[in-house]
Amino acid sequence: MSSYHIAIIVGSLRKESYNQKLATAIGKLAPSEFLFTHIRIDDLPLYNQDDDENQAPSVVRMKNEISQAEGILFVTPEYNRSIPGVLKNALDHGSRPHDKNVWAGKPAGILGVSTGSAGTAMAQQHLRNVLSYLDVPVLRQPEAYIQLRDGLFDENNTIGERSRPFMQNWMDHYVTWVKTYSP
Repeated sequence: MSSYHIAIIVGSLRKESYNQKLATAIGKLAPSEFLFTHIRIDDLPLYNQDDDENQAPSVVRMKNEISQAEGILFVTPEYNRSIPGVLKNALDHGSRPHDKNVWAGKPAGILGVSTGSAGTAMAQQHLRNVLSYLDVPVLRQPEAYIQLRDGLFDENNTIGERSRPFMQNWMDHYVTWVKTYSP
């Protein structure tokens, strides 16, 4: 394959989101054949099973973008020890109706950054549980529960020098994972 299209799903809607910043910065550590596209989820209606046969245009758009990707990168904050509702809503829309699960078989990685000392460990574990049910092969190691600290990002909003070796190692594993498991 000459290029790998990666769909980035960020579980934060906040304008100055640390996770949005991480999602943009981490992509710069990937090889040039990896092309990252941020998938919009803020315009999805609340999931309602009654709408499965007549999905909103924003849902159809998201599902098409996911379908076209060779891999997925989830970057999520932790809200109340779990994933944000907007992310769960996107997962539910993408998995329905049951015979049209766009997530199935797409190799994924999970990252997240938080000001707390445990990073986004609980949110990532909950997300892994949901993705397992949706038949998404998720990179298991290395895990990356990132605490926001000075130096995580540099003045150019890329990964800072002190954090770069760890994050580059994560990206290298993710690249191998996608190349191995992409459909």
